[in-house]
Amino acid sequence: MTHPLRFSANINTFNACADRYVLSGYGRRLSTEELIQEATKVEGLTGVELVGMWHVNDDNLAQVQRRIRDAGFVVSCVTPDIWASGKWGWGSFSASDARIRREAIQEVKRSMEWAYQLGCDVVDLWFGQDGYDYPFQADYLAAWDRIIEGTIECAEHLPEVNLVIEYKPKEPRTHCFIGTVGKTLLLIQKVNKPNVKAMIDVGHTLMAYEDAAESAALLHYFGDRLYYMHFNDNWRLWDDDMTVGSVHTVEMLELLYWLDRIGYSGWYALDIFPYRENGVRAATESIRWIKGLHGLLDKIGRERIAQVIASGNAMEATAMIREALLG
Repeated sequence: MTHPLRFSANINTFNACADRYVLSGYGRRLSTEELIQEATKVEGLTGVELVGMWHVNDDNLAQVQRRIRDAGFVVSCVTPDIWASGKWGWGSFSASDARIRREAIQEVKRSMEWAYQLGCDVVDLWFGQDGYDYPFQADYLAAWDRIIEGTIECAEHLPEVNLVIEYKPKEPRTHCFIGTVGKTLLLIQKVNKPNVKAMIDVGHTLMAYEDAAESAALLHYFGDRLYYMHFNDNWRLWDDDMTVGSVHTVEMLELLYWLDRIGYSGWYALDIFPYRENGVRAATESIRWIKGLHGLLDKIGRERIAQVIASGNAMEATAMIREALLG
């Protein structure tokens, strides 16, 4: 079963992206209003993602909501900032300091409230700073207890808003506690709240040496928990956040097939960081790649794909893709 594709993008896509060497970014930093305006230049884009305290706060909520609406967008996701400040450096939900844990939980609750007021039902829960860097640094059991307890508290705060767990194996920590699809499923199971679901960030699955298609199928199989998608690409070594399909084209085609097959109807959201490229062009190319690969599924025929998968014949699969791409 296929659903109409809805495209969104983190509005940071259109800003000057910094790395560890060029902290100011490769270009001019834009205001939130300017970022929204840049997003209007991307054909097919109907949603935008915001980061709490970066783009939206208590003081500017109504103003940002009006600008997004006037630009013809809806808010697809709000991400609480529990990773980009030094105070989170030793963890957010898992921090040993109870005061820091409380601040992180409050930050998530505020983002849930902003999302609700913006007409958005998705808050991205990414535990980027919750992990460790060295042996003997972490109390693994206590960390999981704290993450579970904090997630439950946030889920109960506003049941109308879905918390989507975004997993990632590393960065900014060398090891993130919630680093794989399996750990994500375990967390969801332990939290056991209907509004706690999962996100797949394609680049994070690549880093974890997962097949994003398999990860999507697993999240569907174990309770239909896939609720949101971040699309990008990388070389598997790092979270490069490159344009969609630029490296792992065939894997992207398989992912799109399985998203259709499991009935995924959520956003196809771009989480790319075009450091040296033009953000509007990078987002436009990413959407065209997703649409193009989706069209390739139509060309091949989903019934034929299902038959090839059922056969388990790798050479038949390779021939099918070669013929579709090269004729």
